[in-house]
Amino acid sequence: MQYWLMKSEPDVFGIDHLRKAVIEPWDGVRNYQARNMMRDQMQVGDQIFFYHSNCDVPGITGIAEVATSGYPDKTAFDPAAKYFDPKSDPNNPRWYRVDVKFVRELNRTISLQELREHPELENMPLVRKGNRLSVMPVTEQEWQYILSLE
Repeated sequence: MQYWLMKSEPDVFGIDHLRKAVIEPWDGVRNYQARNMMRDQMQVGDQIFFYHSNCDVPGITGIAEVATSGYPDKTAFDPAAKYFDPKSDPNNPRWYRVDVKFVRELNRTISLQELREHPELENMPLVRKGNRLSVMPVTEQEWQYILSLE
């Protein structure tokens, strides 16, 4: 089992959207490092912290689960799609996605500010300055520690 954190803007796709949808594709990732994690490392059953970004109080709001292994992100091939990439080829896909499944909301949002206050999390990519990845690994120790803050 591996652990992850995935960021989304709550007004675009938040934890409430996932709760209603139950399972949803995590598409639109256009960063090679994040793509590689979804394509090569994420496995069905891996746990995900659902993180709201670009909002008044950015933070972890819920838990999701990887529902499918990585597969080509079809939005890259669709000229009408927001995430269309004219250089992406269906025969040699550039972008991948996974489906994520709602598990539960946290009892409260654990804010980025709060996470930064805990020395136990100082090596977590999320709390390091300049990290803009929308998908990142979380160690089991970080996962358990963050859950203890709930």
